Amino acid sequence: MSVSTAAADQSLCTPLPVLGRDVTVPLVTGGEVTYAALDYAASAPALQRVWDDVAAYAPYYGSVHRGAGYLSQLSTDLFENSRVTVAEFLGCRADDQVIFTRSTTDSLNLLAAVLPADCEVFVFETEHHASLLPWRDARVTYLNAPRTPGEAVQTLESALVGRDPYGPALVCVTGASNVTGELWPVRELAAAAHAHGARIVLDAAQLAPHHPVDIQDLDVDWVAFSGHKLYAPFGSGVLAGRADWLQASEPYLAGGGASRKVARRADGGVDVEWHDSAARHEAGSPNVIGVYSIASACKALTEAGFDSLVAREQYLIGRVRDGLAAVPEVKVLSLFGDDAPRVGVISFVVDGWNSSHFAAALSAEYGIGVRDGLFCAHPLVRTLLGSDPQSQGECGAPEAAPGEKSLNAIRVSFGAGTPDEHVERFVRAVTELVRDGARWNYRTEDGRCVPAV
Repeated sequence: MSVSTAAADQSLCTPLPVLGRDVTVPLVTGGEVTYAALDYAASAPALQRVWDDVAAYAPYYGSVHRGAGYLSQLSTDLFENSRVTVAEFLGCRADDQVIFTRSTTDSLNLLAAVLPADCEVFVFETEHHASLLPWRDARVTYLNAPRTPGEAVQTLESALVGRDPYGPALVCVTGASNVTGELWPVRELAAAAHAHGARIVLDAAQLAPHHPVDIQDLDVDWVAFSGHKLYAPFGSGVLAGRADWLQASEPYLAGGGASRKVARRADGGVDVEWHDSAARHEAGSPNVIGVYSIASACKALTEAGFDSLVAREQYLIGRVRDGLAAVPEVKVLSLFGDDAPRVGVISFVVDGWNSSHFAAALSAEYGIGVRDGLFCAHPLVRTLLGSDPQSQGECGAPEAAPGEKSLNAIRVSFGAGTPDEHVERFVRAVTELVRDGARWNYRTEDGRCVPAV
């Protein structure tokens, strides 16, 4: 969507209220400015609605699932009703389970822990490390980065053709890239997986905050996402989907809550009967506040309407992309090309700039928070930058001085709470920094570029 087209649409919704929208930060050049949080892909600010709901509940917080007191009963109802809300948000099937975890990473590690013996896993090198790395006890096939959605489907199909047709297999794929923001052909990949007897898990960490995610419509077996990407940064995540592998495995964590019965044996050992419900993989005292915040965010996004949220985000994407395209020194990173549908996540490099230096100048001189580095997707970023995807790198900035080339990128990301002014300031700042250079001196400290004092 071009800026002129989107700007003409006066029906675009206003940003959803988020915490921190009025926070001011100091500039090295003097004075203060309202902070522009443009790092949503790392952690989105809490929706005001979520904060208000959590604050209203907090005085009534109590233990769940066995407490006889009123607050325990209230908290148990809230916890289990949150499970229902998340299931509705994801369009879960009647027999699906919703398990509450700590994050997307925790969810995918849980799934990795319950894989059947001799399970084969297929994962693209383009994945976030949360999807790339958990499968340590499985036979893993890493697939090369595709350059079109169609090539992604063909690559997966070719890989699946050679597998044991009777053994268990799992495909792990992202819904939206945390580096390029590009949407992946999830429905087509799911069809390819199922046609070859494999199951599929969707990493929806970057998709769920921006687009509706429907398990039945996409025909995926599991979905994983994090609260801190979904405007609910209180330490909870979700794994939702088919129950059979989850019920057939040992609990992810052993302890109270996961066990139904525990008894001593005559030989001095212990016999345990585990729950078959989601509780089987939720041992310990659950993060009720975190779970409730996710449910609150799900309701808030649903009530706001994804059609309106998507339309406004597409306007912001168009504004950023048009602004960056007007600066010849800027190269936007992409797998699928300029016309690929995407969410509000854009990564780029700037000719003549170290990425850490550029990000530091955006923060110190303009009050804009972005991210620089490899974004915990090292093989993908290195492929996009034309370097060896097999070479190692750190998640943070490299040991490169300001002005030196780095094998890192800059990422700007935004969403339902982003005001137009933050995007306009970002575009103006990029233009000015490239044209005029930084107004302050910077130095490298502990691998990061910081303003020189």
